[in-house]
Amino acid sequence: MTFSHFPHKLLHWYPQNKRDLPWRNTQNPYIIWLSEIILQQTRVAQGLPYFEEFVRHYPTVQELAKAPVEEVLRLWQGLGYYSRARNLHQCARQVSEEFDGNFPDNYKALLKLKGVGQYTAAAIASFAFKEKVAVLDGNVFRVLSRYFGIDSDISSPKGKKQFQELADKLIPSGQPDEYNQAIMEFGALQCTPKRADCLHCPLRDSCYAYANDQVETLPVKIKKTKVTTRAFLYHDIDCGNKKIVKTRGPKDIWQGLTDFPLVEFADPEKIDPENSDLFQELQAFKPLIDYKSEKTYKHILSHQKIFSNFVSLTIASEKLPEVKKWADTKGYQCCDADQLEALGKPQLIVRYLNDKK
Repeated sequence: MTFSHFPHKLLHWYPQNKRDLPWRNTQNPYIIWLSEIILQQTRVAQGLPYFEEFVRHYPTVQELAKAPVEEVLRLWQGLGYYSRARNLHQCARQVSEEFDGNFPDNYKALLKLKGVGQYTAAAIASFAFKEKVAVLDGNVFRVLSRYFGIDSDISSPKGKKQFQELADKLIPSGQPDEYNQAIMEFGALQCTPKRADCLHCPLRDSCYAYANDQVETLPVKIKKTKVTTRAFLYHDIDCGNKKIVKTRGPKDIWQGLTDFPLVEFADPEKIDPENSDLFQELQAFKPLIDYKSEKTYKHILSHQKIFSNFVSLTIASEKLPEVKKWADTKGYQCCDADQLEALGKPQLIVRYLNDKK
C-alpha cells in the first residue's frame, strides 16, 4: 500500500467508528488544549468528567487564569500527575497576560507555552488551526510501528526522530486535523496495545505486523522507569475542632497539595510509631492515641510505590494554643474540617479520610 492509501483508509474508517467526545465538536484552542492536558497519561473515561468540570468552572482561559492555584489543584484531585495542574494554571496565566487571552495560532509559537510539548502543540495547531503538523503519541507509535514494521525503540531519540519523519510524510495537506484524530482513534479502538482487533482491521491486508505475526511485539520500547518504594507514617492530629496539616513542598511528589505531618521510613516493614521522633515529640501533649497502623494504604505512581500507615492522635481542646504554637514552629497549619475538604489533597489522603467517615 502506498503512502497515500494509508491516510485514505484511516480517513474512511474514522467517521464510521469515532467516539462522540465534546472536544471534537469545536475548534476553540482553549477547549482543545484543556482536553489534551487532562488526557495526558489518563484514560478518556477517567478524564471526561474532569474535563466537563473544568469547562463548567472555567469556560474561558481568562477565568482559569484568575482562579487561585489551590482551587485548580482541588478540582484536579484524584487525576494524578499534579504538575500538569500547576502547568495548566501557569499556561492559562501566560496566555491571558502575554497573548491577551488568545492562544498562538501555530506550532512553533505554541511550544513556548508552559507545559506544552511537541505532541500538545501539534494537536492544538492541527485541530484548532488546521496546520499540517503530525501528532505523535502512544497510539500513533503503535499504529505506525505495526503497519510499517518499524522495530526502532520508540523511547530513544533516534526512534522518535524516525517516527516523526514518517508521520510528517503521511499527513495529508487538506485534512491534517481529521487525519491526526483518525490515527489516534484507530490506535485507541482498533490497533490496541493488547488484543488488537486484527480480524476487522481495514489495514490488515497490507500490515507488516499482521503478516509477520509481530502484532504482540511491536512497537519496541526498551527504556524502563525505575520504580522506588517509599514508606510513610502519617500523624493524623486533632485538637478541638482543628486538624494539623502541612502543604507539600516543591521538591517532592504532590507539590502544593495538603497532607498530614509524616515520618518516612526506609522500609514498609519498619513503619512503627514508637520509632517516630514526631510521635514521641507529640507525647508532650498527652494525646489519646488510636493506632491505625494495622491497615496499610498502597498507592502506585508512575515511578514510585508508596506504602502508608496512619496513627491518629487526639489532643485536649484546651491545649490548642500550645498546639498552634508548636505547629507554627514545624511549618504545619491548623484547619477545620470544612477547610480541609476544600483543599487539594493526594488521593491517598482522600482514601484514608473516606475510610474514617
